[in-house]
Formats: sequence, C-alpha cells, structure tokens
Amino acid sequence: MAAKTHRNAEPPAVLSTRALNRATLDRQLLLRRSPMSARNAITHLVGLQAQNTKPPYFQLYARLADFDPEELSALMESREAVRIVSLRSTLHTHTADDALTLGPLVRAPRDRELKTFRRGLEGVDLDRLAAVTEEFVEERPRPLGELREELLTHWPDADPLALSVAARCLRPLVQVTPRGLWGRSGQVTLTTVEQWLGRSAGSAPALTLDDTVLRYLGAFGPASVMDFQSWAGLTRTKEVFERLRPGLLTFRDERGVELFDLPDAPRPDPETPAPPRFLPEFDNVLLGHADRTRVIPEVNKGRNGKGNQTYGSVLVDGFLDALWRVDREGGTAILTVQPLRRPSRAERTEITEEAARMLTVMTDATDHDVRFGTFLDFED
Repeated sequence: MAAKTHRNAEPPAVLSTRALNRATLDRQLLLRRSPMSARNAITHLVGLQAQNTKPPYFQLYARLADFDPEELSALMESREAVRIVSLRSTLHTHTADDALTLGPLVRAPRDRELKTFRRGLEGVDLDRLAAVTEEFVEERPRPLGELREELLTHWPDADPLALSVAARCLRPLVQVTPRGLWGRSGQVTLTTVEQWLGRSAGSAPALTLDDTVLRYLGAFGPASVMDFQSWAGLTRTKEVFERLRPGLLTFRDERGVELFDLPDAPRPDPETPAPPRFLPEFDNVLLGHADRTRVIPEVNKGRNGKGNQTYGSVLVDGFLDALWRVDREGGTAILTVQPLRRPSRAERTEITEEAARMLTVMTDATDHDVRFGTFLDFED
C-alpha cells in the first residue's frame, strides 16, 4: 500500500477529543454497523484482540450488520483466520495472510518479553530451542504441557515457564482449533503458522512497516507516532511517519500532540450520534492508542477492570460509560449493566434495547434479563 503525494490543505489545526472519538468510531465500524464480511472486517481492523476465546466474536457483533458467530468460527475451521501472538506480544485473531506477514514486523515486543525471562534460560541455546520447538510441533500440533515437557528433557535445569515463553517468542505458533471455535472449547494446542496454513510467508502479499502504519491509520486514525507504537508494541518508528508525511494530513489534538491521518479517511461531524455499543473485556478500540481519552474519559481511566479481572465495556455516546457482564441462571441469560454515571431515561432505554439484541444473537439462552446494578466495588 503506497502513500500518494498529497498537498496538506488547510484542515482544522486542532481536533477535539469528541472529533477524534467520532473519527475513531467510524473507522472501527462502531458508529454504524457495517455490511462487510467477518474476514474483511478482521483485515480492516488489522486483527482482533483475542486474549480470551470469546472477545473476537463480541467485537464483530458490535461492528457488523447481521453477524452470525458461526461466520468467524467457519473462518477458524477453514484456517482462513488463526489465533496467534502478534501485536504487543498478545494473542490476536488475524487473517491467514496477516498471520504470515505481520508477525515478523512486530517481533520486537516478543524479543523484549524473552529478555524478561533470561534468568530462567541460563545455559539454554535459543537457536537450538527454536529448532527443537519447530520440529516437535510440526510433527503434530502439541498441547502446551507436552511442549513444555519436551523442552525440559533438553534443558532440565531451566525454568519451565521461561521455556514455554521462549518457544512462542522464537517461533510464530498458532493455537489450533477447536480452541477458539464458537460454542466449543479445547486446550491450548500449538503448531507453527506455516505448518497449520500449509504455506510460507512468501505466499502472502508483501507487507512492510509503511503499509502497516497506513493500515493502522485507516482503522485507528487520526493518530500520533506514540499511538501507533503503543498499538504495535514498537519503538523508534518516527522515521516511518516522516517518510509517509508527504502523503498524509496532519492535525493537533487538544494537548498539542501531532496527529497523522489518511487524506480520504472519514472524519465525521463531532455531533454525529453514536449508539450504545457493548464491547468485550478486550477490544481494539480500547487498546489502540497511547492516549485513550478519545474513548475512555479521564474520570473512567482504569475503571473497566479491577486487579487481573477485566469486564465488558459499554460505550454511551461514544465513550466508556458503563460495565457489563452476563451470568446464567438455568435457561436465562442475565446481563447486568453497571453505569459509571447516572444515565438518562433515554440512554437506559437504548442500552437495554442493545443489550437485548446482543443476548439474542450471542447466547443460546431461551430467556433474557437486562438489569442495571453493581457488581464491581471500586472502593475496596
């Protein structure tokens, strides 16, 4: 994807937080649901957060018209989409092409993670560890426990966790199905991405760091250099933006930070209505920027979770304004919404209607119950 030379016209010098919110929601398919396919949405969004197995499905439900969870599940089964460690050294669901080509571009976070486990890897030849891992998991997909035990036979004095981390940092490993399929489960079982897909990175369209920046702006922009680096887990990418600058527009946010954007990307009127959206505990739009105030108000920073537990987020008027979770009582799915401020009567109605629609599609419950209440005490 090559940037065109474009004369910087006279755009607004400053984009307000609300203007950034509406632009980002539009690119993230959250301002209105898109008719695009699940595969095209995953490509457009440059992957989906996938630390847990269900969030990718809820991310697509929030973004796509008439989404059926089986559509993503079918992509996983046909190996057109995979679960793999990539951006920020975290699990993502990517298309097969992106899984092959994006990984090498964002290897730096995996290298940093590997260094944090170096004490547990004393005496371990990392090149040999990579080779042993590759041979073992390509013979057949291996449960994580089996891989760890195999590595311990070669390095019995090493830390077991460090060996496991090193294996996935050194080789691009996918979590094979049935792990990640809708309505099914399976333990973490690994093989190399090339083995699982039956092809090499050279078979996918070439992807450069410049291409990745442009795709990021298309899905998350307008954005700063630091925003991109936070999303990708990279450092020292300012020269990439400088190389691309002639083909981009530039703005400033209300704090004076320079923002870059694609010339033809949508930047809606800040007063464009934004309907309520239920996002899973991990979602692209919540993690895609260094400065997240365009979606998470300062007053609610850090309030979509507590300790190691993260909850679903509800966007109201485009901003994080409530939390949610679903419990089951027999055949009834009970969705509890915990507002972070008192919603208006109209907002409560819109939230309730959106919650009921989601429960209909995203659960197999015969009955649904939407409640407003408290399940997380921030005072503890």
